[in-house]
Amino acid sequence: MKSAFLIAAPASGSGKTTVARGLMKLFTTKGLTVQPFKCGPDYIDTKFHAAVCGRPSVNLDTFMASPEHVSQLFTRYGTEADVGIVEGMMGLFDGYDRDRGSAYEIARELGLPVVLVVDAKSTAYSMAALLSGFVNFRSDISFAGVIYNKVGSEKHGRMLRQVSDDVSLPCLGLLPKATSLEQASRYLGLDFSQTAESRELVTLLEKHVDWQRLLQCQPFQIPEGWEVESGRWSEEGERWYEEGRERKAVDCHNVLIARNAESFSFIYQETIDAMGNVSFFDPETEVPTFEGIDLLYLPGGYPEKHLEALTGNEACRRAIRDFAERGGRIIAECGGMMYLCRSIVSDDGEYPMCGVLPHTITARQADRRLSLGYRRFVLDGQEYRGHEFHYTQFVSPLPPSATQVCDALGQPTATPVVRYKNVIASYTHLYLNETNLY
Repeated sequence: MKSAFLIAAPASGSGKTTVARGLMKLFTTKGLTVQPFKCGPDYIDTKFHAAVCGRPSVNLDTFMASPEHVSQLFTRYGTEADVGIVEGMMGLFDGYDRDRGSAYEIARELGLPVVLVVDAKSTAYSMAALLSGFVNFRSDISFAGVIYNKVGSEKHGRMLRQVSDDVSLPCLGLLPKATSLEQASRYLGLDFSQTAESRELVTLLEKHVDWQRLLQCQPFQIPEGWEVESGRWSEEGERWYEEGRERKAVDCHNVLIARNAESFSFIYQETIDAMGNVSFFDPETEVPTFEGIDLLYLPGGYPEKHLEALTGNEACRRAIRDFAERGGRIIAECGGMMYLCRSIVSDDGEYPMCGVLPHTITARQADRRLSLGYRRFVLDGQEYRGHEFHYTQFVSPLPPSATQVCDALGQPTATPVVRYKNVIASYTHLYLNETNLY
């Protein structure tokens, strides 16, 4: 990569997602190859990134993967790109344990300069105290500069430039208040069905952000062991990573994955890459055949938003149920697990699903309850890590769990792992990068 940087913020809601996506679109319109990344476990923002950049967006997460693996991912995916843009998560230093797992940790591990996006509405010189705190809090990362969002006037902008001068943090942009800079919130996250960035947003960023200076940000330093010409790790540098991939390739030659824009779409790119020979089908419109299939993967999504279509494809539900009863291996995560259950209840009624698992899920508005956080558990001697984010719930009683599920700090959670024959199902979205596939 010729340049690379991480876009962060003091807190969620500052505008970093909008700025990140807008810059990705701006650079692609100028003919640059942009490789997008996302800090943390988010599986929604990556859909926006991929739609804008035309390349898979890759999660960089130091809870679900080792720092060494994160470095390898960043190098492997970014080698052929002109610019790498990493979108942070929450506040810069917000992690699962103080700053562990935070965007700061990613910036430190990868040597990435940080572009801080701040909400400047209703503040002026007090911003100096905030920025001074961020710049001086840790000495092991660097800041490329700050982009001020929601700037009210030219006078307001001049005051903010004074702030930047006094705290020695370059002003990279003064974005005015504009509807195109507002992200609409929808359901559990953002509406990833809306993929096009508005012309107004790109125009605003091109006019009000020093994007040429961003392209001069110090590029990621190629780590020792990476051979630029071959685009791969040297034999010694790759052994650890490739051994894990080979185990998975031997274990699962052919994997069938459910894929739909909303019903089944929350899956990490590295999980797909680690699965060997992969094919896809849409449970709403297609009937899968399982000849030669070693594993059926049902990722998460919003099946509760497409209940009529899923119910209407009875042949698909029957084929999956028969595969499970014959001992077929299935991993089902969140929405995929819901699809395997007996039924899903919504405010419009009860809809039959595959019937592999004898449980009912409620998606009724009155039953919505947020379950959120990192998850890890051990099954058959193998540790699995992932992330949970959902509002739907099991209709009581809660299914018995095949193992104890814990959060990032090792505290037990009520999340069950349901096991039936060769089926593993849970609300946890798994990151299968350094473990053998089930």
